[in-house]
Amino acid sequence: MKHIEILFEENIETQTTEEKSFEGMFQSVNPMFCFSKRIWKPQMDILETRSEIIIQAEIAGVKRDNIVIEVSNKAVKISGSRKSNHPDQTSTYRLAEIQFGQFERVLYLPSIIDVEKVSATFSNGFLELTLGKFFNKEIKGKQNVSIDFI
Repeated sequence: MKHIEILFEENIETQTTEEKSFEGMFQSVNPMFCFSKRIWKPQMDILETRSEIIIQAEIAGVKRDNIVIEVSNKAVKISGSRKSNHPDQTSTYRLAEIQFGQFERVLYLPSIIDVEKVSATFSNGFLELTLGKFFNKEIKGKQNVSIDFI
């Protein structure tokens, strides 16, 4: 059975506001033009039930070894990379909408989660994280958990 490692952290780091605004200013002119590493943001959904929070991420073409998931009590960071698969390096793009390179999303959760009730699956280009809600007042710290990756 394949596994993906999920890291449990106290604080999840993101880009500073200055980095985002400077990057966004040039990316809005031409998405291919960036000073720092090129970062794309996959589409994601967050669903909430009485007992769980479910996160669905559209990351087709990303290999299992290129995904990093970090979980804290209040946030989830999903990052990694998708490599370009140009069939012919001498070809010229006429349309380039598919994004490649590094990606990162930090999602702040509507409820505190129980780190012992976390699972993940990957099927047909969609990553799905299921996070059990925490109902006890005593919150545990960091914990490493191996997640099944199907």
